[in-house]
Amino acid sequence: MAKEKNRQKKRFSRILTDNALTRYVTFSALYTAQGIPEGITFFAIPAWLAMNDKSAMEIAAYVGVIGIPWSFKILIAPLMDRWTFLAMGRKRPWVIFGQLGLIISFLCIGLIPDPLNNAFGLMAAGFFISFFGAFQDVATDGMAVDVIPENEQARANGLMWGTKTIGISASLIIGTWLINTVGFSIAISSLSIAVAMIMIFPIYFKERAGEKLMPWSPGEVSSESKQTQLRSWKHIFKSLYKVVRLKSSVVFGIGAFVIGLMFGLIDTLLPIFSIQELGWTNTSFSNAFSITTVIGGFLGMFIGGYLVDYFGKIKMLSVYLSLLIILIAVFGFMTNLWSNNVVVYGFILSYYTLYTFLCIAMFAAAMHLCWKTVAATQFTIYMALSNMGRATGAAMLGVLKTHYSWEIVFLIIAIMPLIMAILIRFINFDKHRVTVDSFVILNQKFAAPQVIKD
Repeated sequence: MAKEKNRQKKRFSRILTDNALTRYVTFSALYTAQGIPEGITFFAIPAWLAMNDKSAMEIAAYVGVIGIPWSFKILIAPLMDRWTFLAMGRKRPWVIFGQLGLIISFLCIGLIPDPLNNAFGLMAAGFFISFFGAFQDVATDGMAVDVIPENEQARANGLMWGTKTIGISASLIIGTWLINTVGFSIAISSLSIAVAMIMIFPIYFKERAGEKLMPWSPGEVSSESKQTQLRSWKHIFKSLYKVVRLKSSVVFGIGAFVIGLMFGLIDTLLPIFSIQELGWTNTSFSNAFSITTVIGGFLGMFIGGYLVDYFGKIKMLSVYLSLLIILIAVFGFMTNLWSNNVVVYGFILSYYTLYTFLCIAMFAAAMHLCWKTVAATQFTIYMALSNMGRATGAAMLGVLKTHYSWEIVFLIIAIMPLIMAILIRFINFDKHRVTVDSFVILNQKFAAPQVIKD
């Protein structure tokens, strides 16, 4: 009886490091919170501006400004690795701060007078939403690397990526409906309610046993946090250099950039290709995008993580990349079937499903390569390289389309997953993990010796 009682207690633990269900639910909720601002700021508001006859230049300027904070992630991450309120956990205080900033930012954007003709105010509010969205993203990723065991990383990433996709699609659909129904200010501000509800999770759950729930609560710094927390910029960057210079880390970083090229090329290509080449309307493309990404998100949640867990990261990365090579190349040759909407829908659905599965496997691989001491910064470097690839790929499309036909462009894009498929053959996760684990001695040597009191 006592054993069953302890089992139930463990099952419903409020400690992230003690309970798998707690980890899955908490990180799924936090990734949903990441999707909400992206769906509104990057999709719903630009569509609303376009509907009200704003020029492409004005809309592009808005999107450009709100995209700037996401490049700050590489600067935010070292700050989180360097400073925190350890008594509440290594990353949980930052998650709460980012979530609170999102709530306030959503409320502020609803207070902008005449947002349709107030470009500066709209950009400023959108900038801060993106800033706190990026802030929460880095903090959540860092906490995930800290508390999710290796054998759960793929499954957790499946849930996280799927719920983020659902958050983007849901906020886009609901936000657009609210804007058209009750007006911009009330619609956008009301989304702060959803973000506030999600804030319950980082407030209610703790990273490790014995830590403070809030600054005024009883508790103390866990021994594990003291061992992994560094308090010197020199040692942080020295530790970061030691892990990112390892062969597997370098190869994965190059691969992340290369596959980011594919992401950027396809994301930029599809709306232009479907509207200008196939004669679709922007509404038709938006519907196709929403439906296929949600389907891909659900499949990723319930299948993607399990496949990586069962077959392994390298094997599933190879499978996904091989399927993407075939899919993109074959579609490039099927010019006579491009007029068939079923074929095009099938391509978009297949691509975004494989895209979701590939992202899940890549996130799990990136987490496995991280050293907990500098996890937020190291993981952010991989994501930053992928984002740099996306931006470069988007810029490349204009040059490629100027000189080549759509068929050749598709074939060139298919080269990107081929390159990464070759690169991952040089990654050895087991050898990398052994080397990283050996750094623990160095980490203990330079960890903060003082004990933080209640």
